[in-house]
Amino acid sequence: MSPVTVRPVASKSDEKKFIKFQWVPYRGNPYWVPPMLMDRRKLIDRRGNPFYKHASMELFLAERDGEVVGRIGAIINDNHNREHSENIGFFGFFESIDDWDVARPLFDAARKWLKEKGVTAMRGPASPSVNDEYGLLIKGFDRMPAVLMTYNPPYYQTLVEKYGFTKAQDLFAYYIHKDKVFNEKFRRIADTVLKRSSLKIRELDMKRFDEEVALIRELYSKGWQKNWGEVPMTEDEFNYVAKDLKAVVDPHLVIIAESNGKPVGFGMTLPDLNQVLIHNKHGWLIPGIVRVLTQKKKIDRVRIVILGVMPEYANTGIGAALFYETGRRCVENGYPHGEASWVNEDNLMMNRGAELMQGTVDKTYRVYQMPI
Repeated sequence: MSPVTVRPVASKSDEKKFIKFQWVPYRGNPYWVPPMLMDRRKLIDRRGNPFYKHASMELFLAERDGEVVGRIGAIINDNHNREHSENIGFFGFFESIDDWDVARPLFDAARKWLKEKGVTAMRGPASPSVNDEYGLLIKGFDRMPAVLMTYNPPYYQTLVEKYGFTKAQDLFAYYIHKDKVFNEKFRRIADTVLKRSSLKIRELDMKRFDEEVALIRELYSKGWQKNWGEVPMTEDEFNYVAKDLKAVVDPHLVIIAESNGKPVGFGMTLPDLNQVLIHNKHGWLIPGIVRVLTQKKKIDRVRIVILGVMPEYANTGIGAALFYETGRRCVENGYPHGEASWVNEDNLMMNRGAELMQGTVDKTYRVYQMPI
């Protein structure tokens, strides 16, 4: 068998090969949801994506006999290292055929590039960051991923661990169904919190979208900065993401909690577009949009993406009230079930909230690390 060569992505043609290779490991896999090609381009766009204003990245292709057989990215996120007082780099965008002779030189290339930049450890997968696609699926391969969540073949875990990566953190995805959510205990807790905290929960005002985005960003930056691995998005990053979400968000499912008129928490739940995008086999933009617009009524599942309160309100029960209101609104708007993801294994408040909704861990994702 011919040797594998690994080289940096050096042209637009290489970028196209890098993106399109993602289709190769999933041929015939009924659970993989093809991504939109446009979204893949935006993720690696080092000129247009504001993430790269504070991060650097090198992309690599593995080839054998002129054919692409694998890919990987090496990333240094300066904001992460400042936020957590670390000196680490990340690997991401990893895809490979089931071949150790392909995976090993890919990891070698990422590790070498990061070492030359002076970092002392490699963590991942992060594609390219905690605010994008994060973690390697290690449980739940026989189910379709929820919108904006990752999927990978089972053999990736073998390749990653064979290289020497070990667990840094597990991330949970909870399956939640309406028939289990609305128990009497949960209802009493939510009602009590609403009265005790003079709590009002309102939905996103689309007529004031830019103002609402600014408010949510402020809440997000304050409320999630202490979680493991979390890095608050810059204003440019937040607006970049919000612009894409505006077209698909259901304002009934984006809620803001106000205590005595003061915003204290929020939740964002998205219709699971993967239920229709799974049929957009080539990731083309126009068929994807048409499917979303014409088949939106077929979507009966959601993903609870973010839900939480300000640190000073962490023990008030407001989080439980947000969970309850999220569940109620989902059912009323035609979504009987969904997924809460992802939740750090050591995030006690969010894990308890998911369990209060009678959620069960449906999928597990793992973030790995190794010294350089």
